[in-house]
Amino acid sequence: MSDLAKLNAAQAALTYVKDGMVVGLGTGSTSAHFVRLLGERVRQGLRVKGVPTSEATRNLAEQVGVPLVEISQVTTIDVDVDGADEVDPRFRLIKGGGGALLREKIVAAASTRMVVIADESKWVDVLGAFPLPVEVTRYGFALTGQRVRDALIETGCVGDEVILRTSGKSNEPVITDGGNYILDAHAKAIAKPGELADALKRIPGVVEHGLFLGLARTVIIGKAVGAEIKES
Repeated sequence: MSDLAKLNAAQAALTYVKDGMVVGLGTGSTSAHFVRLLGERVRQGLRVKGVPTSEATRNLAEQVGVPLVEISQVTTIDVDVDGADEVDPRFRLIKGGGGALLREKIVAAASTRMVVIADESKWVDVLGAFPLPVEVTRYGFALTGQRVRDALIETGCVGDEVILRTSGKSNEPVITDGGNYILDAHAKAIAKPGELADALKRIPGVVEHGLFLGLARTVIIGKAVGAEIKES
């Protein structure tokens, strides 16, 4: 049912894409559904240009025939369609489970409208059950992790465990498209997302964090039948 819900959310997001638009292409399983559906629309004559948020999304878009443009070649993005690991009723997000949070945030911030697509399991009352990804430089990452833990404690999070993300097969650190590491902050519950976001940005070595605040304007929650569209 979850995969069908994701597909239904992606299908509903197509209504926000118009001919001639520059479209941000998110990363993750739900976004992959959207990219494939967009490829079908392109084959039917829709003219768009996509800005991928990861190399994985770039590869998929090329496979399904979505024309791409480098972000350096655009001044604005008309609509960004991306998934989320968690969404709360104020449209605050946790993203980065797929490791693309830096590029995802750059694209989202450059977009006129960010449309979030997700299944019902991603809709939560309080952020934090999903570990918060924090992209950090490799140099000094252990010290950076200590500062991230301090930030969790200082802003009243329930949990404070910070773990370097590693590959399940090799147990080697996961390397992002930007060449950085990811620390997963197990906050459990984030009482003050804004304060935590500010604290993380002040830590030397933190490149970006997965709290997306004030960016999403539309949230589409896919269901077994159809989808629910929420507007801010």
